[in-house]
Amino acid sequence: MYNHTVARLTYKGLLGRRRALLLCALPLLLLVVAVAVRGLTGADDEVAKGLLGSFAMATMVPLIGVVAGTGAIGPEIDDGSVVYLLAKPLKRSSIIVTKLLVAIGVTVAFSAIPTLLAGYILNGNSQQIAVAYAVGAAVASVAYSALFLLLGTISRHAVVIGLVYALIWEALVGSIVPGARDLSVQQWALSLAQKVGDSGAGITSEVGVPTGVTLLLVVTLGGTWYAVRKLRTLKLAGEE
Repeated sequence: MYNHTVARLTYKGLLGRRRALLLCALPLLLLVVAVAVRGLTGADDEVAKGLLGSFAMATMVPLIGVVAGTGAIGPEIDDGSVVYLLAKPLKRSSIIVTKLLVAIGVTVAFSAIPTLLAGYILNGNSQQIAVAYAVGAAVASVAYSALFLLLGTISRHAVVIGLVYALIWEALVGSIVPGARDLSVQQWALSLAQKVGDSGAGITSEVGVPTGVTLLLVVTLGGTWYAVRKLRTLKLAGEE
């Protein structure tokens, strides 16, 4: 299912100069803030949870997911260059799965790893806070990549829609409105972070682990399946 040529082209597109700057900006900001906060307040579990929860999980991870997920295929569909890829003897499922794996790799690298580093900077992983939030960021990266890759196949306004979702639903509504939290990728991922953290870590989620894992799988597998289906509907010139 994994195609090295498709992967190479996707990495090249995602890590071009402009997108690379976007991908690096938020992780760099997180690390700079973490260093500054540690210097000013010292190691503090509550400060660490506040920064990793409100900035890393609620803002950075979904925004990087938007850039990586939509950027993995959206631009090719928008400018029509995807027809050259579809003209090759490749299964549409192989194209989607490969692009999804690339998007996941990029999102994890630019979100979960900086989250882990920031956690260690802030409190040295007291009560496994750094690892717990890194695990949450990693599993959220998978779901966001599938969700935004799907969005890139069905809408020419995928980036705008993704930004609205990331900034309004996940960062704002999903963080403060109790009923909406149940439908938040962030909260599903936090259920695993809560499980990884010690009982005293104080990481909380609005859903239990079984529910969180189930919903993450539904979004990831369902989004991937529907993206494959949508790609199959794209017809090349001359096709009946």
